[in-house]
Amino acid sequence: MSVELGQTLEQRLARRNSDGRYRRRLLIDGRRGAEIVVAGRCLVNFCSNDYLGLADHPQVIQALAQGAAIYGVGSGASHLVCGHFRPHDALERELAEFTGRERVLVFSTGYQANLGVIAALAGRGDLVLEDRLNHASLLDGAKIAGCRLKRYPHCNHQALAALLEESQARFIATDGVFSMDGDLAPLPELAMIAARHKCWLYVDDAHGFGVLGQRGAGTLEHFGLGQKEVPILMATFGKALGVFGAFVAGGEEVIETLIQEARTYIYTTALPPALAQAVLTSLRLVQKEAWRRERLKELIERFRLGAKALGLPLLPSETPIQPLVVGDSQKAVELSRKLMDKGFWVAAIRPPTVPSGSARLRITLTCAHSLDQVDGLLQALERSL
Repeated sequence: MSVELGQTLEQRLARRNSDGRYRRRLLIDGRRGAEIVVAGRCLVNFCSNDYLGLADHPQVIQALAQGAAIYGVGSGASHLVCGHFRPHDALERELAEFTGRERVLVFSTGYQANLGVIAALAGRGDLVLEDRLNHASLLDGAKIAGCRLKRYPHCNHQALAALLEESQARFIATDGVFSMDGDLAPLPELAMIAARHKCWLYVDDAHGFGVLGQRGAGTLEHFGLGQKEVPILMATFGKALGVFGAFVAGGEEVIETLIQEARTYIYTTALPPALAQAVLTSLRLVQKEAWRRERLKELIERFRLGAKALGLPLLPSETPIQPLVVGDSQKAVELSRKLMDKGFWVAAIRPPTVPSGSARLRITLTCAHSLDQVDGLLQALERSL
């Protein structure tokens, strides 16, 4: 590396640090339920996306071990070469039935799924309309594909409709549950707008799948929407299902087009079949153990009522994502450090992940938390603010 480049990067990093935006990784030695071990110290974890507590479920772990014994720990190739195993096929079939879709395609990550879908189904110059607070992968998908990207104000379907009166769009793309705010997209209104203007509605339900809906089928089930209203659905396995990977669900033509043209599917190593087998076990637990969602609702209500009593300025969210907006990045980092000193791990989320001036603690609840742990976090927040 040249001296000039090293100095330039050093200056950039110094500015990021002074702005309170320097990111540091937390080195975790172990985990059990809602607790993690950091440098020999046990912390209650309030920033995990393992909403249903399935990441260390004995049946999921056993399925992974059994799959590894049969298929090995890697897939060895992409799906289209020799990496598509029977557990992948079984998982896709059960997901299609669970989501009420014609077909499903498993991707290695949610980020790859969003990049692949938009690039395969929208051409260079096509207009894609997205919520301003969409996940970065949806925004990047449109940019990398060379689409014309326009972002409408957060959850403002009237502004979206006005944009569509001006020009025809190929996609409306939105999160189902917004990952940093915890609120839900107005999907019924978006579906009506999409139908009226003959464009596709694409929903990334990474944070709703498994959590919302009577069966845990996600935000679409919560609103009573199907494939007709939302032609393309994406969700991940690394949140409520507690494993790893992602899928895209849709009609026969959509999925077959992705198999043929989605570069992030074609040119990447397939998800290990043992992981696919673990995901399949987790999916069945989501359907069988509805008590996990009920427990989660109880904890969310407990936390919100306690926060209201303390006057904590939470955003209006009924999902496991409960953001406490601090504003200043340095203050958010300091509050996170104070909570860590008291035995609770809640990461500070700062720009550019969230808009400037809205740094926050993104508190997330899982059914693995106890009532005492929730009450303990509230007490720690009261003493730290």
